[in-house]
Amino acid sequence: MARVCWPYFDPEYENLSTRINPPRVSVDNSSCSDCTLVKVDSVNKPGILLEVVQVLTDLDLIIAKAYISSDGGWFMDVFHVTDQQGKQITDRKTIDHIEKALGPKGHITEVVKTWPGKRVGVHSVGDHTAIELIGRDRPGLLSEISAVLADLHFNVVAAEVWTHNRRIACVLYVNDTTCQPVDNPTRLSTIEERLKNILRGCEDDDNVGHTSFSMGFTHVDRRLHQMLFADRDYEGRGGGGGLSNEVDFPACFQPKITIERWEEKGYSVVSVRCKDRAKLMFDIVCTLTDMEYVVFHATISSDGPYASQEYYIRHMDGCTLDTEGEKERVVKCIDAAIRRRVSEGLRLELCAKDRVGLLSEVTRILRENGLSVIRAGVSTIGGQGMNVFYVRDSSGNSVDIQKIEALRKEIGHKMMFNVKKISTSSKAPETPETSGWAKTSFFFGNLLERFLA
Repeated sequence: MARVCWPYFDPEYENLSTRINPPRVSVDNSSCSDCTLVKVDSVNKPGILLEVVQVLTDLDLIIAKAYISSDGGWFMDVFHVTDQQGKQITDRKTIDHIEKALGPKGHITEVVKTWPGKRVGVHSVGDHTAIELIGRDRPGLLSEISAVLADLHFNVVAAEVWTHNRRIACVLYVNDTTCQPVDNPTRLSTIEERLKNILRGCEDDDNVGHTSFSMGFTHVDRRLHQMLFADRDYEGRGGGGGLSNEVDFPACFQPKITIERWEEKGYSVVSVRCKDRAKLMFDIVCTLTDMEYVVFHATISSDGPYASQEYYIRHMDGCTLDTEGEKERVVKCIDAAIRRRVSEGLRLELCAKDRVGLLSEVTRILRENGLSVIRAGVSTIGGQGMNVFYVRDSSGNSVDIQKIEALRKEIGHKMMFNVKKISTSSKAPETPETSGWAKTSFFFGNLLERFLA
Protein backbone atom coordinates (compact mmCIF):
# COMPACT_ATOMS: atom_id res chain seq x y z
CA MET A 1 0.00 0.00 0.00
CA ALA A 2 1.49 3.33 -1.05
CA ARG A 3 1.76 5.92 1.70
CA VAL A 4 1.72 9.68 1.35
CA CYS A 5 3.13 11.69 4.27
CA TRP A 6 1.08 14.66 5.44
CA PRO A 7 2.38 17.48 7.64
CA TYR A 8 1.06 17.77 11.19
CA PHE A 9 -1.45 20.56 11.80
CA ASP A 10 -2.12 21.80 15.30
CA PRO A 11 -5.94 21.89 15.92
CA GLU A 12 -5.67 25.33 17.51
CA TYR A 13 -3.92 26.61 14.40
CA GLU A 14 -6.83 25.31 12.33
CA ASN A 15 -9.30 27.26 14.49
CA LEU A 16 -7.16 30.38 14.17
CA SER A 17 -6.98 29.91 10.41
CA THR A 18 -10.76 29.62 10.23
CA ARG A 19 -11.20 32.86 12.17
CA ILE A 20 -8.71 34.67 9.95
CA ASN A 21 -10.18 33.18 6.74
CA PRO A 22 -13.91 32.66 7.35
CA PRO A 23 -15.92 30.63 4.81
CA ARG A 24 -17.29 32.52 1.81
CA VAL A 25 -20.62 31.38 0.38
CA SER A 26 -22.19 32.60 -2.84
CA VAL A 27 -25.66 31.72 -4.12
CA ASP A 28 -25.71 32.77 -7.79
CA ASN A 29 -28.78 32.77 -10.04
CA SER A 30 -27.32 34.93 -12.81
CA SER A 31 -24.54 32.73 -14.25
CA CYS A 32 -26.84 29.90 -15.39
CA SER A 33 -30.42 30.19 -16.53
CA ASP A 34 -31.46 26.65 -15.62
CA CYS A 35 -29.86 26.17 -12.20
CA THR A 36 -28.46 27.95 -9.14
CA LEU A 37 -24.72 27.97 -8.46
CA VAL A 38 -23.71 27.51 -4.83
CA LYS A 39 -20.03 28.32 -4.34
CA VAL A 40 -18.21 27.57 -1.09
CA ASP A 41 -14.63 28.69 -0.35
CA SER A 42 -13.32 27.71 3.07
CA VAL A 43 -10.36 26.51 5.06
CA ASN A 44 -10.23 22.75 4.58
CA LYS A 45 -11.13 20.48 7.48
CA PRO A 46 -12.09 16.80 7.89
CA GLY A 47 -15.66 16.05 6.86
CA ILE A 48 -16.39 19.46 5.35
CA LEU A 49 -17.56 18.05 2.00
CA LEU A 50 -20.14 15.85 3.71
CA GLU A 51 -21.37 18.79 5.79
CA VAL A 52 -21.92 20.94 2.71
CA VAL A 53 -23.64 18.19 0.71
CA GLN A 54 -25.77 17.37 3.76
CA VAL A 55 -27.07 20.94 4.02
CA LEU A 56 -28.04 21.00 0.33
CA THR A 57 -29.73 17.59 0.31
CA ASP A 58 -31.61 18.28 3.55
CA LEU A 59 -33.27 21.15 1.71
CA ASP A 60 -34.37 18.62 -0.94
CA LEU A 61 -32.22 20.31 -3.58
CA ILE A 62 -31.06 18.35 -6.63
CA ILE A 63 -27.30 18.47 -7.28
CA ALA A 64 -27.04 18.29 -11.08
CA LYS A 65 -23.31 19.05 -11.29
CA ALA A 66 -20.50 19.70 -8.85
CA TYR A 67 -16.79 20.43 -8.93
CA ILE A 68 -14.80 19.77 -5.76
CA SER A 69 -11.21 20.71 -4.98
CA SER A 70 -9.66 20.52 -1.52
CA ASP A 71 -5.96 19.89 -2.07
CA GLY A 72 -3.71 21.71 0.38
CA GLY A 73 -5.37 23.76 3.09
CA TRP A 74 -8.24 25.24 1.08
CA PHE A 75 -11.65 23.85 0.15
CA MET A 76 -13.37 25.14 -3.04
CA ASP A 77 -16.70 23.78 -4.25
CA VAL A 78 -19.16 24.72 -6.95
CA PHE A 79 -22.59 23.04 -6.93
CA HIS A 80 -25.19 23.36 -9.70
CA VAL A 81 -28.50 22.84 -7.89
CA THR A 82 -32.22 23.02 -8.64
CA ASP A 83 -35.40 22.47 -6.70
CA GLN A 84 -37.47 19.30 -7.11
CA GLN A 85 -39.16 20.78 -10.19
CA GLY A 86 -35.78 21.44 -11.87
CA LYS A 87 -35.96 25.22 -11.38
CA GLN A 88 -33.60 27.76 -9.84
CA ILE A 89 -33.64 28.38 -6.10
CA THR A 90 -35.42 31.70 -5.69
CA ASP A 91 -37.02 31.31 -2.28
CA ARG A 92 -35.33 33.89 -0.03
CA LYS A 93 -35.72 31.75 3.07
CA THR A 94 -33.91 28.83 1.45
CA ILE A 95 -31.09 31.05 0.18
CA ASP A 96 -30.67 32.67 3.61
CA HIS A 97 -30.51 29.24 5.21
CA ILE A 98 -27.77 28.08 2.82
CA GLU A 99 -25.72 31.21 3.45
CA LYS A 100 -26.17 30.96 7.21
CA ALA A 101 -25.48 27.22 7.47
CA LEU A 102 -22.36 27.28 5.31
CA GLY A 103 -21.15 30.79 6.10
CA PRO A 104 -18.82 32.18 8.79
CA LYS A 105 -21.39 32.01 11.60
CA GLY A 106 -22.83 28.69 10.55
CA HIS A 107 -22.70 25.59 12.70
CA ILE A 108 -24.22 22.67 10.86
CA THR A 109 -25.99 20.93 13.73
CA GLU A 110 -27.28 24.07 15.41
CA VAL A 111 -28.64 25.60 12.22
CA VAL A 112 -30.31 22.47 10.96
CA LYS A 113 -31.84 21.81 14.36
CA THR A 114 -33.92 24.98 14.09
CA TRP A 115 -34.89 24.52 10.42
CA PRO A 116 -38.68 24.08 10.46
CA GLY A 117 -40.85 21.89 8.32
CA LYS A 118 -38.34 19.20 7.40
CA ARG A 119 -39.60 15.67 7.31
CA VAL A 120 -37.62 12.68 8.46
CA GLY A 121 -34.03 13.69 8.01
CA VAL A 122 -34.75 16.50 10.45
CA HIS A 123 -32.24 16.37 13.18
CA SER A 124 -34.62 17.54 15.86
CA VAL A 125 -38.35 16.95 16.21
CA GLY A 126 -38.91 18.81 19.45
CA ASP A 127 -38.86 16.79 22.67
CA HIS A 128 -38.39 13.16 21.81
CA THR A 129 -36.49 9.97 22.46
CA ALA A 130 -34.69 8.39 19.50
CA ILE A 131 -34.90 4.61 19.11
CA GLU A 132 -32.53 2.81 16.75
CA LEU A 133 -33.29 -0.71 15.56
CA ILE A 134 -31.44 -3.03 13.24
CA GLY A 135 -32.10 -6.68 12.56
CA ARG A 136 -33.19 -9.33 10.09
CA ASP A 137 -36.10 -8.21 7.92
CA ARG A 138 -39.28 -10.21 7.45
CA PRO A 139 -42.83 -9.47 6.23
CA GLY A 140 -44.89 -7.55 8.81
CA LEU A 141 -41.92 -6.61 11.02
CA LEU A 142 -42.64 -2.86 10.98
CA SER A 143 -46.24 -3.59 11.96
CA GLU A 144 -45.04 -5.63 14.94
CA ILE A 145 -42.63 -2.90 16.04
CA SER A 146 -45.24 -0.14 15.83
CA ALA A 147 -47.81 -2.31 17.66
CA VAL A 148 -45.42 -2.69 20.61
CA LEU A 149 -44.83 1.08 20.72
CA ALA A 150 -48.57 1.78 20.62
CA ASP A 151 -49.23 -0.77 23.37
CA LEU A 152 -46.78 1.07 25.62
CA HIS A 153 -48.35 4.45 24.70
CA PHE A 154 -45.37 5.72 22.70
CA ASN A 155 -46.30 8.14 19.93
CA VAL A 156 -44.10 7.95 16.82
CA VAL A 157 -43.44 11.59 15.88
CA ALA A 158 -41.06 10.80 13.01
CA ALA A 159 -39.30 7.76 11.64
CA GLU A 160 -37.27 6.47 8.73
CA VAL A 161 -37.05 2.80 7.79
CA TRP A 162 -34.66 1.27 5.25
CA THR A 163 -34.27 -2.35 4.16
CA HIS A 164 -31.40 -3.86 2.20
CA ASN A 165 -30.07 -7.39 1.71
CA ARG A 166 -32.70 -8.84 4.06
CA ARG A 167 -31.75 -6.42 6.85
CA ILE A 168 -33.87 -3.62 8.32
CA ALA A 169 -32.65 -0.41 9.97
CA CYS A 170 -34.97 2.07 11.69
CA VAL A 171 -34.61 5.37 13.48
CA LEU A 172 -37.80 6.35 15.31
CA TYR A 173 -38.46 9.55 17.26
CA VAL A 174 -41.05 8.96 19.98
CA ASN A 175 -42.61 10.76 22.92
CA ASP A 176 -45.29 9.96 25.47
CA THR A 177 -48.93 11.07 25.62
CA THR A 178 -47.85 14.38 27.19
CA CYS A 179 -45.52 15.10 24.24
CA GLN A 180 -42.47 14.68 26.47
CA PRO A 181 -39.41 12.49 25.86
CA VAL A 182 -39.47 9.07 27.50
CA ASP A 183 -36.56 8.99 29.97
CA ASN A 184 -37.88 6.69 32.68
CA PRO A 185 -35.34 3.81 33.00
CA THR A 186 -38.05 1.25 33.74
CA ARG A 187 -40.11 2.15 30.68
CA LEU A 188 -37.02 2.22 28.48
CA SER A 189 -35.91 -1.17 29.78
CA THR A 190 -39.37 -2.60 29.07
CA ILE A 191 -39.53 -1.29 25.52
CA GLU A 192 -35.97 -2.43 24.83
CA GLU A 193 -36.70 -5.97 25.93
CA ARG A 194 -39.94 -6.17 23.94
CA LEU A 195 -38.36 -4.76 20.80
CA LYS A 196 -35.45 -7.18 21.10
CA ASN A 197 -37.93 -10.05 21.27
CA ILE A 198 -39.65 -8.75 18.14
CA LEU A 199 -36.37 -8.45 16.24
CA ARG A 200 -35.25 -11.88 17.44
CA GLY A 201 -38.45 -13.52 16.20
CA CYS A 202 -38.02 -17.29 16.21
CA GLU A 203 -34.23 -17.06 16.26
CA ASP A 204 -32.23 -17.98 19.34
CA ASP A 205 -29.25 -15.83 18.36
CA ASP A 206 -29.09 -12.61 20.40
CA ASN A 207 -27.11 -10.96 17.58
CA VAL A 208 -30.07 -11.15 15.19
CA GLY A 209 -31.24 -7.66 16.26
CA HIS A 210 -30.09 -4.63 18.22
CA THR A 211 -31.89 -1.76 19.96
CA SER A 212 -30.50 1.50 21.33
CA PHE A 213 -31.83 4.81 22.70
CA SER A 214 -30.69 8.43 22.77
CA MET A 215 -32.14 11.69 24.05
CA GLY A 216 -30.38 13.86 21.50
CA PHE A 217 -30.71 14.16 17.76
CA THR A 218 -28.86 12.79 14.78
CA HIS A 219 -28.92 13.07 11.04
CA VAL A 220 -31.27 10.23 10.18
CA ASP A 221 -30.02 9.32 6.70
CA ARG A 222 -26.41 9.48 7.86
CA ARG A 223 -27.20 7.30 10.84
CA LEU A 224 -29.02 4.68 8.75
CA HIS A 225 -26.01 4.43 6.46
CA GLN A 226 -23.74 3.99 9.49
CA MET A 227 -25.99 1.33 11.03
CA LEU A 228 -26.21 -0.77 7.87
CA PHE A 229 -22.50 -0.33 7.15
CA ALA A 230 -21.64 -1.52 10.67
CA ASP A 231 -24.06 -4.41 10.13
CA ARG A 232 -22.07 -5.30 6.99
CA ASP A 233 -25.16 -5.36 4.79
CA TYR A 234 -22.89 -4.84 1.78
CA GLU A 235 -21.75 -8.46 2.08
CA GLY A 236 -25.23 -9.78 1.36
CA ARG A 237 -27.05 -12.35 3.45
CA GLY A 238 -28.89 -15.49 2.57
CA GLY A 239 -31.23 -17.39 4.80
CA GLY A 240 -34.88 -18.22 4.56
CA GLY A 241 -37.80 -16.29 5.89
CA GLY A 242 -36.49 -12.88 4.96
CA LEU A 243 -38.09 -10.58 2.46
CA SER A 244 -36.17 -10.19 -0.78
CA ASN A 245 -35.97 -6.40 -1.07
CA GLU A 246 -33.29 -6.07 -3.73
CA VAL A 247 -34.23 -3.91 -6.70
CA ASP A 248 -33.70 -5.64 -10.04
CA PHE A 249 -32.10 -2.84 -12.06
CA PRO A 250 -32.33 -3.01 -15.86
CA ALA A 251 -28.90 -3.86 -17.28
CA CYS A 252 -28.37 -0.29 -18.49
CA PHE A 253 -28.92 1.09 -14.98
CA GLN A 254 -26.83 -1.37 -13.00
CA PRO A 255 -24.32 0.66 -10.92
CA LYS A 256 -20.86 0.49 -12.50
CA ILE A 257 -18.07 1.26 -10.04
CA THR A 258 -14.39 1.15 -10.88
CA ILE A 259 -11.24 2.10 -8.97
CA GLU A 260 -8.00 3.11 -10.64
CA ARG A 261 -4.74 4.53 -9.31
CA TRP A 262 -3.32 7.88 -10.42
CA GLU A 263 0.35 7.23 -9.82
CA GLU A 264 1.58 10.74 -10.53
CA LYS A 265 -0.61 12.44 -7.89
CA GLY A 266 -0.96 9.56 -5.47
CA TYR A 267 -4.76 9.28 -5.64
CA SER A 268 -7.17 6.40 -5.97
CA VAL A 269 -9.84 7.40 -8.51
CA VAL A 270 -13.31 6.03 -7.80
CA SER A 271 -15.66 6.25 -10.80
CA VAL A 272 -19.40 5.66 -10.43
CA ARG A 273 -21.98 5.51 -13.20
CA CYS A 274 -25.59 4.61 -12.43
CA LYS A 275 -29.14 5.87 -12.71
CA ASP A 276 -29.38 9.44 -11.47
CA ARG A 277 -31.57 10.18 -8.45
CA ALA A 278 -31.93 12.60 -5.56
CA LYS A 279 -29.34 12.36 -2.75
CA LEU A 280 -27.03 10.12 -4.76
CA MET A 281 -23.97 12.28 -4.06
CA PHE A 282 -24.82 12.42 -0.35
CA ASP A 283 -25.08 8.63 -0.12
CA ILE A 284 -21.69 8.09 -1.80
CA VAL A 285 -19.84 10.84 0.11
CA CYS A 286 -21.38 9.62 3.37
CA THR A 287 -20.09 6.10 2.72
CA LEU A 288 -16.58 7.24 1.78
CA THR A 289 -16.46 9.39 4.92
CA ASP A 290 -17.62 6.55 7.16
CA MET A 291 -14.94 4.32 5.60
CA GLU A 292 -12.40 7.03 6.57
CA TYR A 293 -11.50 8.09 3.05
CA VAL A 294 -10.81 11.75 2.23
CA VAL A 295 -12.12 13.25 -1.02
CA PHE A 296 -9.55 15.67 -2.48
CA HIS A 297 -11.18 16.29 -5.85
CA ALA A 298 -14.47 15.27 -7.41
CA THR A 299 -16.57 15.90 -10.50
CA ILE A 300 -20.30 15.21 -10.56
CA SER A 301 -22.48 15.34 -13.67
CA SER A 302 -25.78 14.11 -15.07
CA ASP A 303 -26.38 12.90 -18.61
CA GLY A 304 -30.09 12.34 -19.10
CA PRO A 305 -31.13 9.52 -16.77
CA TYR A 306 -27.52 8.68 -15.91
CA ALA A 307 -25.22 10.10 -13.25
CA SER A 308 -21.43 10.08 -13.54
CA GLN A 309 -19.37 10.76 -10.43
CA GLU A 310 -15.61 10.65 -10.00
CA TYR A 311 -13.80 10.93 -6.66
CA TYR A 312 -10.06 11.32 -6.09
CA ILE A 313 -9.44 9.86 -2.65
CA ARG A 314 -6.90 8.70 -0.10
CA HIS A 315 -7.39 7.03 3.24
CA MET A 316 -7.12 9.29 6.30
CA ASP A 317 -3.65 7.86 6.94
CA GLY A 318 -2.56 9.02 3.47
CA CYS A 319 -2.68 5.58 1.83
CA THR A 320 -4.26 4.77 -1.51
CA LEU A 321 -6.17 1.60 -2.40
CA ASP A 322 -3.63 -0.81 -3.81
CA THR A 323 -4.84 -4.30 -2.98
CA GLU A 324 -7.71 -6.01 -4.76
CA GLY A 325 -9.33 -6.72 -1.39
CA GLU A 326 -9.46 -3.02 -0.49
CA LYS A 327 -10.88 -2.08 -3.88
CA GLU A 328 -13.51 -4.82 -3.75
CA ARG A 329 -14.68 -3.69 -0.31
CA VAL A 330 -15.04 -0.05 -1.41
CA VAL A 331 -16.94 -1.10 -4.54
CA LYS A 332 -19.33 -3.25 -2.48
CA CYS A 333 -19.93 -0.49 0.08
CA ILE A 334 -20.67 2.17 -2.54
CA ASP A 335 -22.96 -0.23 -4.41
CA ALA A 336 -24.85 -0.90 -1.16
CA ALA A 337 -25.12 2.84 -0.44
CA ILE A 338 -26.67 3.41 -3.87
CA ARG A 339 -29.17 0.57 -3.52
CA ARG A 340 -30.35 1.22 0.06
CA ARG A 341 -32.42 4.24 -0.93
CA VAL A 342 -33.78 2.82 -4.21
CA SER A 343 -37.26 1.33 -4.05
CA GLU A 344 -39.18 -0.10 -6.97
CA GLY A 345 -42.89 -0.73 -6.79
CA LEU A 346 -45.58 1.41 -5.20
CA ARG A 347 -45.28 4.52 -3.07
CA LEU A 348 -48.26 5.01 -0.75
CA GLU A 349 -48.84 8.42 0.84
CA LEU A 350 -51.22 8.60 3.80
CA CYS A 351 -52.19 11.59 5.89
CA ALA A 352 -54.38 11.70 9.01
CA LYS A 353 -54.68 13.46 12.35
CA ASP A 354 -51.72 12.47 14.52
CA ARG A 355 -52.37 10.24 17.51
CA VAL A 356 -50.83 7.42 19.49
CA GLY A 357 -51.23 4.20 17.51
CA LEU A 358 -51.65 5.77 14.05
CA LEU A 359 -48.55 4.08 12.63
CA SER A 360 -49.59 0.79 14.22
CA GLU A 361 -53.04 0.97 12.63
CA VAL A 362 -51.71 1.83 9.17
CA THR A 363 -48.99 -0.84 9.12
CA ARG A 364 -51.42 -3.45 10.44
CA ILE A 365 -53.81 -2.72 7.55
CA LEU A 366 -50.94 -2.95 5.07
CA ARG A 367 -49.89 -6.30 6.52
CA GLU A 368 -53.45 -7.66 6.51
CA ASN A 369 -53.69 -6.77 2.82
CA GLY A 370 -50.54 -8.75 2.05
CA LEU A 371 -48.22 -5.74 1.61
CA SER A 372 -44.65 -5.61 2.91
CA VAL A 373 -42.91 -2.31 3.59
CA ILE A 374 -39.56 -1.92 1.80
CA ARG A 375 -38.89 1.65 2.92
CA ALA A 376 -40.86 4.13 4.98
CA GLY A 377 -40.85 7.72 6.18
CA VAL A 378 -43.05 9.11 8.96
CA SER A 379 -43.42 12.75 9.93
CA THR A 380 -45.71 15.02 11.92
CA ILE A 381 -46.45 18.54 10.71
CA GLY A 382 -49.11 20.79 12.16
CA GLY A 383 -50.77 17.99 14.09
CA GLN A 384 -51.05 15.84 10.97
CA GLY A 385 -49.31 12.48 10.74
CA MET A 386 -47.95 11.95 7.23
CA ASN A 387 -46.63 8.55 6.22
CA VAL A 388 -44.91 7.36 3.06
CA PHE A 389 -44.50 3.63 2.39
CA TYR A 390 -42.77 1.87 -0.48
CA VAL A 391 -44.42 -1.54 -0.69
CA ARG A 392 -44.40 -4.89 -2.46
CA ASP A 393 -46.35 -8.03 -1.80
CA SER A 394 -45.23 -10.47 0.88
CA SER A 395 -43.11 -12.39 -1.64
CA GLY A 396 -41.26 -9.29 -2.78
CA ASN A 397 -43.14 -9.03 -6.09
CA SER A 398 -45.13 -6.19 -7.61
CA VAL A 399 -48.43 -5.35 -5.95
CA ASP A 400 -51.66 -6.30 -7.68
CA ILE A 401 -54.00 -3.39 -8.39
CA GLN A 402 -56.91 -5.19 -6.70
CA LYS A 403 -55.06 -5.04 -3.38
CA ILE A 404 -54.64 -1.29 -3.70
CA GLU A 405 -58.29 -0.79 -4.51
CA ALA A 406 -59.27 -2.89 -1.49
CA LEU A 407 -56.91 -0.84 0.64
CA ARG A 408 -58.38 2.39 -0.68
CA LYS A 409 -61.90 1.26 0.22
CA GLU A 410 -60.80 0.24 3.72
CA ILE A 411 -58.96 3.40 4.75
CA GLY A 412 -59.95 6.02 2.15
CA HIS A 413 -62.70 7.38 4.40
CA LYS A 414 -60.32 7.67 7.38
CA MET A 415 -57.33 9.43 5.87
CA MET A 416 -55.93 11.03 2.75
CA PHE A 417 -54.60 8.27 0.49
CA ASN A 418 -52.40 8.61 -2.60
CA VAL A 419 -50.56 6.09 -4.76
CA LYS A 420 -47.57 6.55 -7.04
CA LYS A 421 -45.86 3.90 -9.13
CA ILE A 422 -42.05 3.88 -8.91
CA SER A 423 -39.90 2.20 -11.56
CA THR A 424 -36.15 1.86 -12.06
CA SER A 425 -36.58 1.26 -15.79
CA SER A 426 -35.89 3.89 -18.41
CA LYS A 427 -39.45 3.78 -19.67
CA ALA A 428 -41.65 6.81 -19.27
CA PRO A 429 -43.93 6.63 -16.24
CA GLU A 430 -47.34 5.22 -16.83
CA THR A 431 -50.16 7.71 -17.15
CA PRO A 432 -53.29 7.41 -15.02
CA GLU A 433 -55.37 6.70 -18.10
CA THR A 434 -53.30 3.68 -19.15
CA SER A 435 -52.28 2.28 -15.79
CA GLY A 436 -55.40 2.64 -13.69
CA TRP A 437 -53.52 4.52 -10.96
CA ALA A 438 -54.88 7.76 -9.61
CA LYS A 439 -52.78 10.83 -10.40
CA THR A 440 -50.89 11.70 -7.25
CA SER A 441 -48.99 14.54 -5.64
CA PHE A 442 -45.35 13.81 -4.96
CA PHE A 443 -44.76 16.33 -2.21
CA PHE A 444 -46.07 16.35 1.32
CA GLY A 445 -46.86 20.06 1.04
CA ASN A 446 -49.42 19.41 -1.70
CA LEU A 447 -50.78 16.43 0.19
CA LEU A 448 -51.30 18.43 3.38
CA GLU A 449 -52.85 21.34 1.48
CA ARG A 450 -55.40 19.01 -0.07
CA PHE A 451 -56.09 17.35 3.26
CA LEU A 452 -56.76 20.66 5.04
CA ALA A 453 -58.75 22.20 2.19
